[in-house]
Amino acid sequence: MSTTYYLNIALTYIIIGFGTALLFYYGLRKPVLGRFWGALLIGLIGSFLGGVIEFFLADIIEMLTNLNNVNIFPPIFTAALLIWILSRISSAAD
Repeated sequence: MSTTYYLNIALTYIIIGFGTALLFYYGLRKPVLGRFWGALLIGLIGSFLGGVIEFFLADIIEMLTNLNNVNIFPPIFTAALLIWILSRISSAAD
């Protein structure tokens, strides 16, 4: 596979992680440890982790939506889940 294929996938995951962080921190106004930067870091980790999960469960979730030839459901779900967990931990610490 070409380098641009992998760059396209990475860029899609970065945008998903960034969008999820924006949604949780500014849209839902959830308290997150590290504020926006903490949400962004966890969103990016969750997005890439979701991509790894999608790699192993591709047959099960094949029918879900594709964007730029990348299944976007697992990265969105995992990024949102990890930021939600961080938000719960942050609010418990206060």
